[in-house]
Amino acid sequence: MQDVGSQYHIRCNPGDVGRYVFLPGDPGRCEAIAKHFDDPVHMGMNREYNIYTGTLMGEKVSVCSTGIGGPSAAIAMEELVAIGADTFIRVGTCGGIDLNVLPGDVIVATGAIRFEHTSLEYAPIEFPAVPDFGVTAALKAVSEALGYRTHTGVVQCKDSFYGQHSPEKSPVSYELLQRWEAWKRLGVKASEMESAALFVVAAALGVRCGSCFHAVWNQEREKLGMEMPMTEDTSGAISVGIEAMKRLILQDKV
Repeated sequence: MQDVGSQYHIRCNPGDVGRYVFLPGDPGRCEAIAKHFDDPVHMGMNREYNIYTGTLMGEKVSVCSTGIGGPSAAIAMEELVAIGADTFIRVGTCGGIDLNVLPGDVIVATGAIRFEHTSLEYAPIEFPAVPDFGVTAALKAVSEALGYRTHTGVVQCKDSFYGQHSPEKSPVSYELLQRWEAWKRLGVKASEMESAALFVVAAALGVRCGSCFHAVWNQEREKLGMEMPMTEDTSGAISVGIEAMKRLILQDKV
């Protein structure tokens, strides 16, 4: 690859980002996260990668959006690690699968189903997609302490948003519907699109990663005519991610 003088996709150099990084999918969510930093600076935006850097607890921290799906998320993590990042928290959104998951709840992933392809280019399918235990413990403890309805468990990751929401239109609908039924019977909490790739890439690169999500809605509750007020206010999940990162920073200083 031609040397462009910085990381090819995120357009950053060593020193531009902190070792602690938040990974939302939506570029528009980066500013909301950066507002929690001390002295945030917009480092720039290229493609789906919107980046701010500031400080928390006296430590340099950054936020970098990943866009939608595993491929772009893996690129972000690869390039951030190349310039010094080693601790990641994905702060995202998800759709509930378990009937107990209500819109507005916080989900902390303890594992992810690798129903996507990116992770296969880092590890064989037998290798589990699991987050760092310390990051996950911090996310769970903070979410509960802040009073959010908190769920911990496995999330499903896929590459096709509409394969989930309109599976009957797909030529492989038979597989999509059967797999979805399996996820339900296995007690999977929610569905999203990035964590399986991020967890496996983090393992391959030897860095820490965890995920927390804001549940936007629950299609299984909707199918049953149950209460299902859709909400896109991600401020709760952002607060959980920020406070969990502060805990990790303090723990690392000991």
